[in-house]
Amino acid sequence: MIDLKLLRDQPDALREAIAKKKFDVSWDELYALDDKRRAAIAKAETSRAEQNAASKKFGQMKDKKSPEAQEALKEMKAMSEAVRTLEAEAATVEAEWKALFLQIPNVPHESVPVGKTEDDNVVAAEVGSISDVSAHAVPHWDIAWFTSAIDFERGVKATGAGFPFYVGDMARFVRALITFFLDEAHANGYTEVLPPLLVNAASATATGQLPDKEGQMYHAAKDDLYLIPTAEVPVTNFFREETFDEKDLPVYRCGYTPCFRREAGSWGAHVRGLNRLHQFDKVELVKWVHPDNSFDELEKLRGDAEGILKKLGLPYRVLLMCTGDIGFPHAKQYDLEVWAGGQKRWLEVSSCSNFTDFQARRAGIRYRPSGGGKAEIVHTLNGSGLAIPRVLAALLENNLQEDGSVLVPDCLQKWFGSDRLGPM
Repeated sequence: MIDLKLLRDQPDALREAIAKKKFDVSWDELYALDDKRRAAIAKAETSRAEQNAASKKFGQMKDKKSPEAQEALKEMKAMSEAVRTLEAEAATVEAEWKALFLQIPNVPHESVPVGKTEDDNVVAAEVGSISDVSAHAVPHWDIAWFTSAIDFERGVKATGAGFPFYVGDMARFVRALITFFLDEAHANGYTEVLPPLLVNAASATATGQLPDKEGQMYHAAKDDLYLIPTAEVPVTNFFREETFDEKDLPVYRCGYTPCFRREAGSWGAHVRGLNRLHQFDKVELVKWVHPDNSFDELEKLRGDAEGILKKLGLPYRVLLMCTGDIGFPHAKQYDLEVWAGGQKRWLEVSSCSNFTDFQARRAGIRYRPSGGGKAEIVHTLNGSGLAIPRVLAALLENNLQEDGSVLVPDCLQKWFGSDRLGPM
């Protein structure tokens, strides 16, 4: 959520900044409702003050049964009814205004390149050579034993498309990846948490998943709970409505969870196999930091995610996302993409983002300055460290050998127990 002062004091600058992103805002309606809201609140508060004054005057009357007191009592009852009506009207306008206010995305940072589509993203770095992948690389779904190791057909039978079973050694290999990712996060100073997989609407609103503009979240309507699309949601809300001491910042957390996304509108060859699933595993890195340090912390976060890719030996590139391609709550965003040698294309495996005060303002997460004074809003960041399916796809393709087995990177052999992954 943006600072309300920005909405009221710098309307032109705000509109200009938000226009660079891909989200529409009903500005005229929003400002009209803001005026109406403030007028309704003022009217209700004035009426409440008049009621309190009348009540005080009545309390000072010695003879409560006198005609004058009875007339005052009658007026007080009318005032009370008027106050209830005015407060109800103010609450209605407040709800309408808030619904629109929550649709304002975060302001992009000045260092974000201006652009409209993914074609305008900037390659900030490219590490490793795509020519170093196996000469035998094929799309992972064409590996002879793939469908027995990751069973999509039985997943459809049990649940539906996009919910595969991982079987035998493949299940162990995924577990090895998760353990490796978590251990890397721990080594980089992140405290591990195992969060809930369902969150309430307040949590999803705090991190910007609600309102759900892109139709991504699964909703358990009876309980009004949402399956998490990323561990970012519950982990960020760990400190909702809490205040840090400045000396305790920054705070780092990591968490492994399955993630659930409807992926509405996804279709085509680019979502085949592991490229896009409705349920997938991911380790998330989350930070709460001092506002003065948040963009330095973003570079560190990006470095933490890149370090994992380097140890896995996967060629990758870093994209600095343009204004038209960054997410709703994002102020600045890097995407990390690995090269999949069989598909001969880049696959996103991590987004590392700074949300500045946008999420923390919604969530009420503050810090208390060491020198005293009013509590301030922290900045939040997060990044995938990493998402399993596309990392797995790239490992299968890039390390495929002539005999059909897949070489296991040295960093995973400790957890997997073998240097080869092969037919079931």
